[in-house]
Amino acid sequence: MNGNSKSEPRIPLIIIQGPTAVGKSTLAYKLVQELNTEIISADSRQVYKYLDIGTAKPSKEIQSKIKHHLIDIVYPDEEYSAGDFVKDSEKLIYEIQKKDKLPLIVGGTGFYIKALTEGIFKAPSIPKEIREKLIQTSEEKGSEFLYEYLKEKDPSSAERANPNDVHRIIRALEVYEATGKTITQLWQENPSDKKKYKTFNILISEDREILYKRINNRVDEMLKNGLLNEMKELLEKGYNENSPGMNTVGYKELFPYFEEIINLEECIREIKKNTRNYAKRQLTWYRKIDFDLTLQASNINFSIILRKIREFIESE
Repeated sequence: MNGNSKSEPRIPLIIIQGPTAVGKSTLAYKLVQELNTEIISADSRQVYKYLDIGTAKPSKEIQSKIKHHLIDIVYPDEEYSAGDFVKDSEKLIYEIQKKDKLPLIVGGTGFYIKALTEGIFKAPSIPKEIREKLIQTSEEKGSEFLYEYLKEKDPSSAERANPNDVHRIIRALEVYEATGKTITQLWQENPSDKKKYKTFNILISEDREILYKRINNRVDEMLKNGLLNEMKELLEKGYNENSPGMNTVGYKELFPYFEEIINLEECIREIKKNTRNYAKRQLTWYRKIDFDLTLQASNINFSIILRKIREFIESE
């Protein structure tokens, strides 16, 4: 934070993090207007085209008034990784800085932000047979079996992964199977020497009970706003359970409804439960980070935030 290094000055960034439905966007929009800047979205789901309502994507009207980056950039049948995010956001940061603006990173995908600010290790090459064996195991025994194995071998990666996210579970396990080390261990052994950014890292938090109520209400609003029609259109476009973008809370729980296996009420309960569990994992992740400013969503004093950001800018 003090920038004592005699190397090239680090680029200042403002980062807003927090669990889903906590109110990150509301604060971000006020800061954009006050600081005259642009938002780089750090949301691993909002990168997908057509997934609008279920990912709480900013409306077209808001996007026309406030410049957002890294939203609607890949199709639901395409992969998008932390490495892709780092590459794309680094380019944008330089472009925004060239306009004499202070880049604002906003999102709930903590792993993306960590990869951007701390660097990302180069993944080892994985023998084909290891990957094939893990895929076969998932097909025979299910994602839950693999997730339990991941919890045993690499608890840190398990914490970040959804128990149903077979792609991410296999990715973490194949690294472990190939090297005998976890992704976290490899990361620590190869720390980034390119700390390019000087960050002011803000966390918006909320009491769990209040947050869970907001999540439940938000899901109800999504349904009122046409989530089922959006899902129907995605299916009509040919996207399915195997499409990476469709492995998203709010969409994946609806497949059984459209397949007429489970009734809608049960699917909605699953969406709410899985969203609450996702928020719980986010809160666990944030507990391991030292934030420059932690705010309670129900008690945000904008003038104090602005003053601290200005102090941060002037300390450069």
